[in-house]
Amino acid sequence: MSDIHSICVYCGSSPGKSPLHVEAGRRLGNAIADAGLRLVYGGGARGIMGAVATGAMEAGGKVTGIIPEFLMNKEATEDALAQLDELVTTEDMHQRKHIMFEKSDAFVALPGGIGTLEEIVEIMTWAQLGRHSKPIVFANLDGFWDPMVSLLDHMKAQGFIHSAANVRPLVLDDVDDVVPAILNTRQGKHPEGSQAVIERM
Repeated sequence: MSDIHSICVYCGSSPGKSPLHVEAGRRLGNAIADAGLRLVYGGGARGIMGAVATGAMEAGGKVTGIIPEFLMNKEATEDALAQLDELVTTEDMHQRKHIMFEKSDAFVALPGGIGTLEEIVEIMTWAQLGRHSKPIVFANLDGFWDPMVSLLDHMKAQGFIHSAANVRPLVLDDVDDVVPAILNTRQGKHPEGSQAVIERM
């Protein structure tokens, strides 16, 4: 039986240039809810972030939003926050990331900017240091994360990624594969068609 009860999604608080990314966010939210899992996310109501939360709530899912007080007026609205069944406000970004980690059993990076990159890299860092073994997924929509995978390849080749067995994020091209891959990984299965970054190196 899987021990996955919640999935944290990191993604852009803006929509970016491709409407496909926003739609993928909504589909991922639907899939998380349909699997009976809780969505943990950054609490925003706009961009891809808002789409993921909307998708989860549309499908009757439970949603935890975690947002620093100074971002509430910038990334969220009172109406949107009121729809969440759990809202956690924090003093700063550091506290937000820590609580997101504690409340989540797996992590997914959809397209996003510097904040999204920083969040998923920190999760990989903690995995490398042996602080957790929770599944990590890059939703590589339209090759969005290809530069990241290439950078990881380069770091590995140059001898800078140690404890490689601890860092095994999956790179999945189809957002519909994300939830099944996470559930299969925790059951000891390697999802068909997926790629473990470290294995590619």
